[in-house]
Amino acid sequence: MRPIRLFLLALLIIMLVLPACGTKELKEITLCEVTHSIFYAPQYVAINKGFFEEEGLKITLVNGAGADKVMTAVLSGQADIGF
Repeated sequence: MRPIRLFLLALLIIMLVLPACGTKELKEITLCEVTHSIFYAPQYVAINKGFFEEEGLKITLVNGAGADKVMTAVLSGQADIGF
């Protein structure tokens, strides 16, 4: 019984220590919008409150000024996501 307890204790210590070891590097994401809209309000709030950064994402908003330009930006690789 004693070896099992030692193993579980060691496992618990490893599980508590390892998450603190890594430093998160933010992945940059470019989001191109057709236009600013009230329908995207939850997204704007999440960006301003830092929710995406907590998940390791740095969001850059770009106004595409039209659906055709947004699609072109996504297809050419200038934007990662198009709305």
